[in-house]
Amino acid sequence: MERQEKKTPNIVLVGFMGTGKTSIGRRLSTQLRMRYVDTDDVIERDSQRRISDIFSKDGEPAFRELESEAVRQVSKLDNHIISTGGGVVLKETNMVELRRNGIIFCLTATAEEIYQRVRHQSHRPLLQTPDALTKIRSMLEERHPYYAKADYMVETTGRSFGEVMAYIKRVFAKSVRDSK
Repeated sequence: MERQEKKTPNIVLVGFMGTGKTSIGRRLSTQLRMRYVDTDDVIERDSQRRISDIFSKDGEPAFRELESEAVRQVSKLDNHIISTGGGVVLKETNMVELRRNGIIFCLTATAEEIYQRVRHQSHRPLLQTPDALTKIRSMLEERHPYYAKADYMVETTGRSFGEVMAYIKRVFAKSVRDSK
């Protein structure tokens, strides 16, 4: 009987916009020598359209369908850092797919910190509103139960990239060891 090699799980980063998923994900992929993929990049590549264009022309429900397809694609990978869009957690099937071969880390930050990080970014379709901070607070409250379903919560407010990455690397290494 042939011994089957166990796959290296993915590190999946979920969380609200501006919590550091892309920055942390790219740095982790370099440090851990894992490939990096962002579901928003997959959506833009496959649709050949920008996320903001999809939102404005087709609406959020159409975007969420494309997002679920991107999740199905990236969930089949192994040994990757997968960074997701902030609303990926809203569909339970997305979380089930991502968990199949991944450890899910939810990056968190205060509404005020998120606002400071994203206030000058025009590519955030959900924040094109006169009172972005109130919108952030409202969306964080609405999404909290979904984010809480991650395997680990990681606060990024007041923490350096190095501190956040050290925690993720420690938890990931332990999880991989424990699964052998």
